[in-house]
Amino acid sequence: MVIERPKSLSELVVNELRARIVDGRLRLGAALSENALAAELGLSKTPVREALLQLKLERLVEVLPQRGTYVFRLAADQVVLISELREILEIAAVTAAIQRNHAELVKRISAIFDEMKVAYDAGDNVGYRTLDGQYHQTMIDLCGNPYIGDAYSQIGFRIQALRSRLSIETALNRLSMKDHREMLKLIKSREVEPLQALLRAHIHQTKQSYLDVLDRKDVLAEEIAS
Repeated sequence: MVIERPKSLSELVVNELRARIVDGRLRLGAALSENALAAELGLSKTPVREALLQLKLERLVEVLPQRGTYVFRLAADQVVLISELREILEIAAVTAAIQRNHAELVKRISAIFDEMKVAYDAGDNVGYRTLDGQYHQTMIDLCGNPYIGDAYSQIGFRIQALRSRLSIETALNRLSMKDHREMLKLIKSREVEPLQALLRAHIHQTKQSYLDVLDRKDVLAEEIAS
């Protein structure tokens, strides 16, 4: 029997703060106070400080000298660069996953897509976007290349944080649903080149959606300007 090691206080704080950033409870650019967070969570400052250092490594928080610690924020040029890296990594990952772990990839992606359809039909936009992230993460997890996984971990949570802030856009979810259905068909039939083209177009569309939100000074722009 394997006994699971209990999580440390700092790990629990990391998980809690990461979830708040990713799902939007902590807005982009929000100031983070060690004292306030420690008081809210009923802990000493030490695990909170350790958690913030870990989130800094994950690039979910920024530490500005003599100013404080803040939830990350993204300008348009950074959205473009992250999307560029995402495209490179996801296309490489899904290509490798088809070659190395095709049966498991089909199994997992199919199960996630079924859940996505349930969430979409129920109008659960937030739940849909969470599953959307799991769909793409599965490509990374099954690619058989830990270096791709390590590189993706540098942007994965920030992609999901942005994804969650688009969850109110029902039209985007409708287009996303169509793309993911077609991706699944291409994965099943091992049609790699059409899959790569579709994934590239899908990522470009998502990037443009982020940029449109920034440009019209909507949800994301308000957070970045604060």
